Amino acid sequence: MSLLTIGMLLLALVLIGIPIAIALGIVATVAMLTGPGGVGSLPNTALVMFDGATSFPLIAIPLFILAGAIMNASGISRRLIAFASAIVGFIRGGLAMVTISASLFFAEISGSAVADVAALGSILIPAMKKKGYSKAFAAAVTSSSATLAVIIPPSIPMIIYGVMSGSSIVELFVAGIVPGVLGGGLMMLVAYMLARRHDFPREQAFQLRRVWSTFKDAGWALILPVIILGGIFSGWVTATEGAGLAVVAAIVIGGVVYRELDWAELKRAMLEGGQQTAVVMLLVAASALLGDYLTEVRVPQRVASGIMGLTQARWAILLLLNGFFLIIGLFLHSAAAIILVVPIVMPLVVAAGIDPVHFGLIVTLNLGIGQQTPPVASVLVTACSVAKADIWEVSKVNVYFVAVLVTMLLLVTYVPIVPMALVELFYR
Repeated sequence: MSLLTIGMLLLALVLIGIPIAIALGIVATVAMLTGPGGVGSLPNTALVMFDGATSFPLIAIPLFILAGAIMNASGISRRLIAFASAIVGFIRGGLAMVTISASLFFAEISGSAVADVAALGSILIPAMKKKGYSKAFAAAVTSSSATLAVIIPPSIPMIIYGVMSGSSIVELFVAGIVPGVLGGGLMMLVAYMLARRHDFPREQAFQLRRVWSTFKDAGWALILPVIILGGIFSGWVTATEGAGLAVVAAIVIGGVVYRELDWAELKRAMLEGGQQTAVVMLLVAASALLGDYLTEVRVPQRVASGIMGLTQARWAILLLLNGFFLIIGLFLHSAAAIILVVPIVMPLVVAAGIDPVHFGLIVTLNLGIGQQTPPVASVLVTACSVAKADIWEVSKVNVYFVAVLVTMLLLVTYVPIVPMALVELFYR
């Protein structure tokens, strides 16, 4: 069965409403039955799926989700927002700046854009609407700044990419620092320009006393990313162990220090994390089955040689891959896209001499943009739901912030020193 036939069959199953993981399993089974091994390859199915799903790094996903939920339930998010407001709230459009700043902080714990927009949006979107910001602007700035959560470490898409490509998750995390911070700064500039155009209000005047007060109140919350990222980057803990450390630290800070942890919310977060993990693991297991077949018939190698036959210029190959992932991101969630596509294109990436860690940032940014662009637009839809705003009205405003993400994509793609400088400095 050709790759085109596999793609068309998979697309047809998804379009009629079959979940992606189930569709993958069906396509993989049909391909195996019609392939070289025929019925004889079926006895290995369970073993291939089990081996594909038993990946220790993927345990980090529910743990980071749980850590983010604990932050929101225990008052940690509220304290971070107050501290950000004290620092940048005096600027015109200050509440938009606060939203972006809070996303930068929250991204260092949750690793999930959807978790970011759900946690911070429930607080900041109503606050912006109350201050006179339009619903569309409030939803747009919250949605796009939440995408920073998949660029700044830790990042759930980076964890999945690391597993699928065999790349170092720690190096992927480090590579996301500069693009994430730079993207946050550019988003603040865009928010300021739009705030001046629409005469959005300032918050309270800058007061050093208020900065110190909110800093002391949020001090324990600010220690969280230092504990987690410091442990991971120093090599004391793996990314998965760092995620477990994040949960323990969040419970101690929220439950013992702040004494605001809601145990009912903790239980709900644990169940939600388990459900999200089950979805990802089923995708991983089913993709392992299809990947085993594709590897057997050498599809990744044929794709690589086909594109290399068209062009061997690295910039052109990167351009083709960017366009491909941008299109994929319009229709698939990031986890599904990474699991489905990355194993197929990695031989091309290696053959073209592209660093897998560098490519991981390119993939992450592409799929982050997909979270903001309909029809799927999972993060944008969540923000619109919180704001009770029409998705197309929000998209008209969001185009300015998406332009920042596209700018960062081009910068990361063609100026590799931006993501790779810290990696080269500390890990190679």
